[in-house]
Order: sequence, then C-alpha cells, then structure tokens
Amino acid sequence: MSLSGKDSSSQKELVVVTGFGPFRQHLVNASWEAAKGLKRAGLGEGTDIDIAEIPVAVHLGIAPGARCIILEQTAKNHGYKDRDVCGSCPANNCCIEGGAEWLDSIIDMRSLAKHLKGLSLDVIYSRDAGRYLCEFVYYCSLQYGQRRAVFVHVPASGSLARSDTLVPQLQIIVQTLLHQLDTQHLRENQTARAEECTTSWDSSGAINNVHKETRSQDPHESHSLF
Repeated sequence: MSLSGKDSSSQKELVVVTGFGPFRQHLVNASWEAAKGLKRAGLGEGTDIDIAEIPVAVHLGIAPGARCIILEQTAKNHGYKDRDVCGSCPANNCCIEGGAEWLDSIIDMRSLAKHLKGLSLDVIYSRDAGRYLCEFVYYCSLQYGQRRAVFVHVPASGSLARSDTLVPQLQIIVQTLLHQLDTQHLRENQTARAEECTTSWDSSGAINNVHKETRSQDPHESHSLF
C-alpha cells in the first residue's frame, strides 16, 4: 500500500474517512452524516472509501459554532480535561504518556487551505483542534500513522452541515489531498534516488559513483506542494 493508501494489487486508492456519533446536545452528528454521504457519492472510479464512526486516514468531526470547514494542522498531547459522553477522561489528561508535546500532519494544511480557497471552497486553516475527542483521535492517528493523517472539522449546524452541501466540498478536499500526497511521494522518491548516487568525473574521465546519506527529515516538517 502506498503513502496515499494505494493497493498495489488492485491499483485503487483506499481512503479511510471517520466521523463521530451523537454527543452532548448533538443528537445527529453532521460529521458522521457527511462521512456516509461521501461514501455514497464516491471519489471517482480509481478510489475506494472506507468509513468508520469513531491508510490516508481522513478524520471528520464537528466544530459547534463554525460556519466553514476547518483544516487542522496540529494535534497536542496534553490538556484533555473535558469528559466524554461516558464520563471518561484520558489518564493524566494526555493522549500518550511520554509522547511529543504536539504533532503536525505531513500535509501542509495552510497551503492546502489556500489552494482550496482558490477553488472557491469555504475553508480555513487551524492549529487548535479543541483538545477534546477530535484532537485526541487526531494525535493518536498522527502518532501511529507516521503523521499520514488529516483532521477536518465541519459545521455542526447551518447550510454547510447538510450532506448535500458538505459532501461535494469534502470530495474536492480529499481528492486534492490525495494529489498532494502522490506528488510528495514522487518527489521524495526522486530526491532519494538522486541522493543515493551522484556522479562526478575523476581525473581519468571515468564516472565515479558517490554515495551519500539520505538527508534526515525534521519530524515536524510538513510539505507545500501547491
């Protein structure tokens, strides 16, 4: 399976989309309705969608009071003090004991938001996912998935919360995200090949192969490909 979840046997890309069920006053959660709608609508012949109410992992959640789609860049490890619908709270108010203070998605969400705004989508960029279930899920997904995950907050109510309005925008977001991942993967492969072996001429005119170590990547670096 490739970086963007491409199954080499079927040559199809697999996108996992998650949403949440009812909580607090939200008896119908727009994020789960949108996830189901996105599966029905599809992302084209070359892409399959798996949805889950709770490998690229695309997570959806609602942001009460929001009037647009929010693209989350970062998930933080500490500060989870609000209890969930079962009355539970993470031990020591953190996602993973000993984990990094914060994790960024491998995707440059600021660049993605800018690109999508150019397509007339109503999106904004954010580095604060709320320190509740959404951010908890995001942090764990980033931790265990080598940062190959994104979290998208959608409005809890209003016209944009309706599936018939929200799903077409999510289709564009996910398709654009897949393109960014594939482009990034291609560039990383090209860079790795170039750095594995560079050529230089020696005094006799023969070509010497000079092997170099692949440059290490900042674990918090995300990539702009637009």
